[in-house]
Amino acid sequence: MNKIRQNFRRFLQDFYLVLIMLFLYAPIATMVVLSFNSSKSRTQWGGFTLQWYTQMFASRNIMAALQNTLLIAFLSALIATVIGTAASIAISSMKQVPQTIVMGITNIPMLNADIVTGISLMLAFIAFGISLGFKTVLIAHITFNIPYVILSVMPKLKQTNRFTYEAALDLGASPLRAFFKVVFPDILPGVLSGFLLAFTMSLDDFIITHFTRGAGINTLSTLIYSEVRRGIKPSMYALSTVIFVAVLALLLISNFAPKKKHEA
Repeated sequence: MNKIRQNFRRFLQDFYLVLIMLFLYAPIATMVVLSFNSSKSRTQWGGFTLQWYTQMFASRNIMAALQNTLLIAFLSALIATVIGTAASIAISSMKQVPQTIVMGITNIPMLNADIVTGISLMLAFIAFGISLGFKTVLIAHITFNIPYVILSVMPKLKQTNRFTYEAALDLGASPLRAFFKVVFPDILPGVLSGFLLAFTMSLDDFIITHFTRGAGINTLSTLIYSEVRRGIKPSMYALSTVIFVAVLALLLISNFAPKKKHEA
């Protein structure tokens, strides 16, 4: 009797998991299939085609938005990684109470609603007389990416041995050389994870970008939003599929690549 109950419970757990996965990924799978449908109808299959991908790459607006998206994502992730790593080192050297307070303040942007962050940054730019455009989007992305980098680097810093750094200084190494020779190799997996996570968050952001971009500049997320309001085009399915695959690949790399390197 107990075995029957255990098997039934296991069946319910597996069924629940399958149901959740189906609910989450069935719409994405539908979008991917429609991106290869030669018919513009969303209910009829007209045959396999790559014309929507060809149309997507031939569009100047989409390519300009793609260029802006990749450039903003790379620059914001790179700058946020440098600032976040330096901030993590400073925070790790603090005493327990100040460190707890600073970490709590650092986590606020991640817990705060994106729409609040976007409106706040927009009002700040306007108050300081900064015209909305590429630079404001870049600054906004750097701002919300820094906490994610700190969150990735801090655990690695806690695992490092401070005595090795002090030993390097005693042996005649300069503080900068001792850091890059002793500390940086140990925290490199966390730095890489922070960079990839920041790149992914920037690539996928819409709300903050929407409020800080101003006129004349589009990223992929804002372009898709504006195009969908006019009517869904099959090329948007192709573009959304490319974004999904890119984000999925980056997430897989950020989750598994550092672990494999650390285990090696």
